[in-house]
Amino acid sequence: MGFIIGMDIGGTKCAVLLAECIGNNVSFHGRIEFTTDLTVSPENIIQTLCKSGEQLIRENIRSNVELQGIGIACGGPLDSKNGVILSPPNLPGWNHVDVAEMVQTYFHVPVRLVNDANAGAIAEWKFGAGRGADNIVFLTLGTGCGAGLILNGKLYEGSTDNAGECGHIRLEKYGPPGYGKCGSMEGFCSGGGIAELGRLIGRAYMQAGMKTALEPYIKSGNLTAKDIADQARNGDPASCEVFQMAGRQLGRGISIIIDLLDPERIILGGMYMRCKDLLDKEMNKTVREESLRVPTENCEIVPAALGEQIGDYAAIAAAL
Repeated sequence: MGFIIGMDIGGTKCAVLLAECIGNNVSFHGRIEFTTDLTVSPENIIQTLCKSGEQLIRENIRSNVELQGIGIACGGPLDSKNGVILSPPNLPGWNHVDVAEMVQTYFHVPVRLVNDANAGAIAEWKFGAGRGADNIVFLTLGTGCGAGLILNGKLYEGSTDNAGECGHIRLEKYGPPGYGKCGSMEGFCSGGGIAELGRLIGRAYMQAGMKTALEPYIKSGNLTAKDIADQARNGDPASCEVFQMAGRQLGRGISIIIDLLDPERIILGGMYMRCKDLLDKEMNKTVREESLRVPTENCEIVPAALGEQIGDYAAIAAAL
């Protein structure tokens, strides 16, 4: 396909990258990352994305080589067909943003907007842990939580482009809010959800007079999922409890996916890649208890093979 630009729009950070694609081989030639500033307008951030892309072209592409297209990966809900970001929960204020038209007007090349989970599913299917399988589910565990579905060898987007929004599934009546719903899969299993769960459990420990290494983070107001993971590995009981609960709820969500879709492989991205050691025991135990035996025995649950570069590959896959 030649040179393409990928844009990864997330609730925490954005990245722009330049890659050369020949068949199923991808070579990256440059990358610019910046924090997503939700205090400014979406148009300002899109302008920064475009200027970053222009900089990468200027620095890396020979004058006689043309840009072939641009892929944009972003969390849903989206209207991918028309290139419009609707109202993602992790991008407050991004309501009906016609991102594809803005980027196309700037670069004058074809632009395609794809749900980040769908783009991640295509990337893992083509380049990573999904190779050789016809039925895979790629589960994102980042600022939000969603799934990309490859069913019978094709990307499945649903009738309204919203298939795979598993973060909206309610797993419990009460629990951390995520995707506008308390007790949702996103509330328990996303990075933001785990941070909120840490605040809830940490405060309960503090109010009961029990010691927890989370106390200074909670008092400072700067507790993150990484902080909780670090303290869990140090043996802090409250932090361990957080990841035990998150692992159980992740297992419940995966069980629903297995029973409904009977996939060959479930590929877990985002913080699962960094916290596999803390989530696996409870997750696997719950999956064995909750889901049907035959499809469970047939289904592999694996980390994303593309590692921390999954977002880069997903943005490129959006153009493919």
